[in-house]
Amino acid sequence: MKQGELVVRKSYGGDVIFKIAALDVQRAVLKGVDFRLLADSPVADLQPAQDARPLQQQYSQMKVNESLRELARYRLWQREKQQTQLGGEQHMPHAYFEIPGKVLHLDGDPMYLRKSMALYEEFRVPAEGYFVTEANMSQALYRLLPEVRPDIVVITGHDGILKHMKDKDINDLNIYKNSHNFINAVHASRQYDRNLDSLTVIAGACQSHFEALLKSGANFASSPGRVLIHALDPSCIAIKAAFTSVKDTVSIVDVIRNTISGFEGVGGVETRGSYRLGLPRLQTPATS
Repeated sequence: MKQGELVVRKSYGGDVIFKIAALDVQRAVLKGVDFRLLADSPVADLQPAQDARPLQQQYSQMKVNESLRELARYRLWQREKQQTQLGGEQHMPHAYFEIPGKVLHLDGDPMYLRKSMALYEEFRVPAEGYFVTEANMSQALYRLLPEVRPDIVVITGHDGILKHMKDKDINDLNIYKNSHNFINAVHASRQYDRNLDSLTVIAGACQSHFEALLKSGANFASSPGRVLIHALDPSCIAIKAAFTSVKDTVSIVDVIRNTISGFEGVGGVETRGSYRLGLPRLQTPATS
């Protein structure tokens, strides 16, 4: 075993693929490749991921592909709907232009941040991303929100129920690793803009205190079932919100059903979209 190697834990049936983040003679610190999970394990309990090929990993990849296909189908349907409303492609007096919602993404993990930013780029969503440790997110938002002026804020990273607290009341914030930090970040966002429709807030990570995050002002949050969530779930919700018209609300059922983690992983409240259509098409500014 060496640092950077992909492994699974034998005692957990190889359910999640990890990368070894740190290693000594007897124990390893592990970071989930697809799920927002930090863990540690005896080295003796690890085996190379290629030897295990866990079914959970194969199922997870299928869910990722399905979720991204659904986002692509939604974009195609939206374009067709717009063309119909404007009289059809052949009868449109002017070509339209699009202004999707702008995303500010704060992530407590640089690897997951890179994956999320790549997804925004793939779907052409304007986004700015910052690696910020969970404890510093609220202070970072006081500076970044007026500077970036986003329509959608994603606040995510690592969370979880502390190992020695698993038998405690799940409503007790003290048993969570970072839920209190995410709540502080949501509070900072709502001090900037209290309107749930003009600033969409998506907050939480694996096993986060879902109810407390919603109560603090999040539009969407994890995790109702206190389960692991996929690294891309917050970004998939942000993309759906960015391409839902300001005239419509984001379909809660559709957006959650099409996340990788589903209703156990993510929940939310009715929220207006951030997408705007414009006419006629903007001209490219002349260069001097």
